[in-house]
Amino acid sequence: MGKAMRNSLKWLLSSLVASQVGAFYIPGWSVKSYKENEHIPLLVNKVYSDNTQLQYAYYDLPFVCPPTGKSHGPGLFSGQSISLNLGEVLRGDRIMTSDIDLTMGQDKECSFMCNQEVTRRDLRRAKELVKEGYVVEWIVDNLPGATSFVTVDKSRKYYAAGFKLGFTDYSANTGKPRYFLNNHHTIVIRYRSAPGRAGEKGGKVVVGFEVYTKSVGTNVKRENGCPADLRDVDDHFELYMAPNKTTEFQSQYSHSSYYPEAIEEGDDDDTISIPYSYSVYFREDESVEWNRRWDLYFVNSEEGSRIHWLAIVNSLIICGLLTGIVLMILAKTIRSDIKGYKEGSIEDGKLRIKRKGNRSPKSEKTGFGLLEKEGDADKDVDISSDEEALEDVTGWKLLHADVFRKPEYGYLLAPLVGSGMQLLFMAIGLVLLSAIGILNPSFRGGFLSAGVGLFVFAGVFSGYYSARVYKTFDGTDFVKNAIVTACLFPGLLFGLVFILNLFVWAQASSTAIPFGTLIGIVLLWLGIQVPLVYLGSWYGFVRTGAWEHPTKTASIPRQVPNQAWYAKSIQSILLAGLVPFAVIFIELLFVFQSLWQDKSGYYYMFGFLSVVCLILILTIAEVTVVTIYIQLCSENYHWWWQSFLVGGGSAVWVFLYCVWYYFANLHISGFVSSLLFFTYSFIACCVYGLLTGTVGFLTAYAFVRRIYG
Repeated sequence: MGKAMRNSLKWLLSSLVASQVGAFYIPGWSVKSYKENEHIPLLVNKVYSDNTQLQYAYYDLPFVCPPTGKSHGPGLFSGQSISLNLGEVLRGDRIMTSDIDLTMGQDKECSFMCNQEVTRRDLRRAKELVKEGYVVEWIVDNLPGATSFVTVDKSRKYYAAGFKLGFTDYSANTGKPRYFLNNHHTIVIRYRSAPGRAGEKGGKVVVGFEVYTKSVGTNVKRENGCPADLRDVDDHFELYMAPNKTTEFQSQYSHSSYYPEAIEEGDDDDTISIPYSYSVYFREDESVEWNRRWDLYFVNSEEGSRIHWLAIVNSLIICGLLTGIVLMILAKTIRSDIKGYKEGSIEDGKLRIKRKGNRSPKSEKTGFGLLEKEGDADKDVDISSDEEALEDVTGWKLLHADVFRKPEYGYLLAPLVGSGMQLLFMAIGLVLLSAIGILNPSFRGGFLSAGVGLFVFAGVFSGYYSARVYKTFDGTDFVKNAIVTACLFPGLLFGLVFILNLFVWAQASSTAIPFGTLIGIVLLWLGIQVPLVYLGSWYGFVRTGAWEHPTKTASIPRQVPNQAWYAKSIQSILLAGLVPFAVIFIELLFVFQSLWQDKSGYYYMFGFLSVVCLILILTIAEVTVVTIYIQLCSENYHWWWQSFLVGGGSAVWVFLYCVWYYFANLHISGFVSSLLFFTYSFIACCVYGLLTGTVGFLTAYAFVRRIYG
């Protein structure tokens, strides 16, 4: 046992080292190179904010320059929608070609785009978005436009994806906010020679895309629509339109943006012109390799790595303590109980088994296994009374005739276990594909697309395990069980998403899933996943069958005595759930920060995440074994549902952590955004609970079979 434990620790430590090497990133399947004077498409996507969950397509904004349909080459014109995969649509991307002209190697000091006429209502809309801190996402060669920063010691440069739509300033006299729009964009494209033969032929590859914004007011001197001197702009474009009110008010608040709210709202037919312009500069940068161009977006990786190592050490300590407890239970407690029961029963002359030869071909079964008296010659050992033999038995050994009694509502537990296996397969596939670099930031929407594909394909495993558990519980109608399995969790998920969509549609946000995509998801569900679940159910129910139990179940159930407070259902679930939560809560901080606080960033620590997930599975298995053993020792044989709930108990703590995180770290405003946060958190916790609950259920079943077999 100790040798096996040492080998396990060696393997785990080696996997930790491998996670550092394995968490690399495959930047793409091919390198796109550009020749001198070749056009480079600039794509516009969306605007988003860390203070809200609502995103908007860039060209849906009423105050930006609309596409003119300008041609950028054969089959490419501005305003053209780019084909998106399922993951991009689900994450709210709406990518279109822009009017901005980028030509490899050609700088443009200033180019005028348009004078966009906006109404007072459009101006208020722009003011709301700037106030909420929205940033813009443009794309060049699959790189998001970035705001460039320098570390405090000025030793390194790093990127933050996206650039600000505008900014807020406060008056030194009144302290009231004033909102300004960034209407001039300086684009810096960093390039280097292409690798291989393309570079020998003069090809260039893009290794950086930076956007610097500036707010230029209407009073700035202009030439051909562009500011005469971009380096000296002292007048910014304020999102303010003078109210169309009486002369008295106009003179009272002249040259001020602090009109009373009732005065600021004038006629919505009033318009103001917003001038837009841009500059382009190409700069050669041989210091950045093309396959390392995403590293600037991950500048905090070194600091994050240290915290991840601390998290893993914390998880290993917890898992190690649990491993010691489980080994003690398996190696000492249970074996000593069985041995003591054997020896005590034989010495008292209560068990006598007839033997022929060195080993008996058939032995009498008791509640916890095969009991036989050792001997070499033919010996007759009579059994005087099984009931008398069991009088001295206490604890878990008393439950041999009830421990495998089918649970109440087993027809519901079986589909939950099947759905958990489906999600477990999906999660393992996603973590592995991300850890080896196949799913990476350059594969836009790849994580969600792969997740949907793996989930649909894993319907086979869902049906198989659900059918076997269902038949083990003496179920007879496997078709009904297959339908429940295929529709229970996916139906709940689709229903919640559809209801959320109604709220998001009302906000005209790109976060809403288009109706056509919803129809496609339904077809994937009903046309592919449901048949796969049925196929797996048929194979598991008809061809494989139920699991055979090592003991028989009595006709009359035992009465369960009163349980200690810590062994009761709810208390044990909450207490046991704390341990797995302690293993993952540091990693949760990084995941939450990536999802909710830095939606422009990318979670990239999948090597660490894979190790933490492995430790989490081991921890859940060990916690479930300890909890179920304590329950059996309390003569409570209702462990089927308990094992599933104990395994998924940490989902309760994860959801409570979501609630705390919302109030402590987020600044989300608006009912719809809050609804999105809590609904998505609830769905994520359901997924996590089903997954971990299934791990606990299967572990507990294997443990119970082991000790009673």
